[in-house]
Amino acid sequence: MPLMPVYAEPVRTEDLSGNWLYDPNQQVVFSNRENARGKRYSFDYVRSTFSPSALRAAPSLPSDSAVLRQQTVTPSVPAVDRLVERLVAGQENDYDKVRAIYEYFSVENGFTYSLSTREGSSGEDITNFLATKVGYCQQYAAAMAWLARAAGVPARVAVGFTNGSNSDGDTYVLTNQNLHAWTEIYFAGIGWVPFDATPAASIPGSVRSTWAPDTDAPEEAAPAPGSSVAPGEADPSAGPQEADRLDKDADQGLAVGDNGPTRENPVWPWWLGGALALLALLAVPALRRSALRRRRRVHATAPAATALPVPGQRGGASEIVVEVDAEAARADAHAAWDELLDTLVDFHVPVDRTETPRATAERLGREALAEESGAVTGVRLLGRAEERARYARDPLTGAELHPALRTVRAALAARASRRTRLRAAVLPPSVLARWQTAVAERSVRLVTTTGQARQRLLRWNPRRLLAGRPAR
Repeated sequence: MPLMPVYAEPVRTEDLSGNWLYDPNQQVVFSNRENARGKRYSFDYVRSTFSPSALRAAPSLPSDSAVLRQQTVTPSVPAVDRLVERLVAGQENDYDKVRAIYEYFSVENGFTYSLSTREGSSGEDITNFLATKVGYCQQYAAAMAWLARAAGVPARVAVGFTNGSNSDGDTYVLTNQNLHAWTEIYFAGIGWVPFDATPAASIPGSVRSTWAPDTDAPEEAAPAPGSSVAPGEADPSAGPQEADRLDKDADQGLAVGDNGPTRENPVWPWWLGGALALLALLAVPALRRSALRRRRRVHATAPAATALPVPGQRGGASEIVVEVDAEAARADAHAAWDELLDTLVDFHVPVDRTETPRATAERLGREALAEESGAVTGVRLLGRAEERARYARDPLTGAELHPALRTVRAALAARASRRTRLRAAVLPPSVLARWQTAVAERSVRLVTTTGQARQRLLRWNPRRLLAGRPAR
């Protein structure tokens, strides 16, 4: 799948390429070009915990809140509305209303987990599920979100993973068997909080929390405050506790001295050499940008036609289309889109990498290219080609992507200031940003590796070498 399993609120990842992006709204790491099969990686994340008292004290959202308007919309089903009124009767805050709805989905009330559901006769899927009380995680998550919304509390369905199998104490292995869905409730001042209504005993790796405990196992001791985890999140106490990384490491500089004879060099060779070196250094980003643009230069990919003999006809052969180089067309579309994004960065046009190609093309047509009809047509062609290359079985072929790129670039340059055009030519921001990211990643890896080595040296004790020697 094009999704990378992570716990909520990741802040840093390692061993993932630049094709993986993060959507902070949905809290997912995704890619349009790779999948998660066989990936090994690590990440740091913020692990949020909540207490029932804090959730109970959270105020209700105001009536003009955008979250309240968007996340409380439900179809009108009288049977569901009557059930919600009965469940939340007498509850004075959002958390108690949600807990009343959450505890309704219990084995004690007749709910069971099954991948094969029972058919109902009401004509409404939600009413059938609440009547038969048999279903799988998506149905539990959607039903609880519906009931919470009907109670006036913002809710949404989250799709992700439960804990995988722990192979060696430090590593969790996840497969499609760990796919899961649960409900998230929005509390003012806190954010989205997970509630998993699916019976816990039916889901391998399911984890419960202090604010949403397993209602079907009340005899188990509740976890201590501060040690609860969200659905799909591993308890860090299960593995060995890692030592804190060092914030910094000593940097031993290199001192260069001049041990040669004293000699007064001519001024002009030194000045000329310094100027040439500076010009060469300044030319590196521009040369890199030019080389990257030439490498991405694309041409229209048309179907390949081959003359094949047709039996039984006089005259020999007929021209028949036998194949389309789909992979070449897909690669050309990706190259053209990458070049467009770098061009936008060079001319200081905002880039949102979580947008779809069509949304990006439409936004550019409205905002950055509003007065250039040819450029608007070109950027829409590039967006359509990238969209087909990402999501369609057959990519767009025969399109003149390179002329469209030149038209869009010319329009952006015409609207940019002279300073922006000069910087895009001499010091392209897209190249500098890519180098800055690479340097930062290597610096973090160097500091982390050095800190771990230093920790091992500090824990090393010479007495361990003598522990195995026989006494005399």
